[in-house]
Amino acid sequence: MTATKSPISSPLGDSDQDITGKALQGTLLDMIDLHLVAKQAHWNVVGRFFRDVHLQLDELVSVARGFADDVAERASALGVSPDGRASTVAEASGVPRFEAGWRTDKEVIAAIVDALATVIRRLRGRIDETDKTDLVSQDLLIAIAQELEKSHWMWQAQLAES
Repeated sequence: MTATKSPISSPLGDSDQDITGKALQGTLLDMIDLHLVAKQAHWNVVGRFFRDVHLQLDELVSVARGFADDVAERASALGVSPDGRASTVAEASGVPRFEAGWRTDKEVIAAIVDALATVIRRLRGRIDETDKTDLVSQDLLIAIAQELEKSHWMWQAQLAES
């Protein structure tokens, strides 16, 4: 089966739609993978602070899932078909790999800090890319960055020595 031409007209010109669509698609993949990494960590965390980390991971899962939906719907509104298939996520996500198996709370925290830092760096690049193409999409990306940067700070704080 072949894809059909978009039945949704875009308020953007072709070039702006292409640039913005790629920024949104990349963000979608990162949000899907971030939620999967956080869920994998949620199921496999052990250690003294298990409960706190376990619950905080569920918060991150919810945030990332919500943002994935927001980004996909924004892409659709621009006439760009979002692709969140598992194979696409596996091929193109920039989220660091989270290995299988039990992980200590401290290992999980460090992995999540690294994952968030990577996603935020990639997201900030996309914010720059959409500065001239679509300020509405850029605003969405800024809102996502704001929330993920707050989360990143809260995860990092747990690694600080008191």
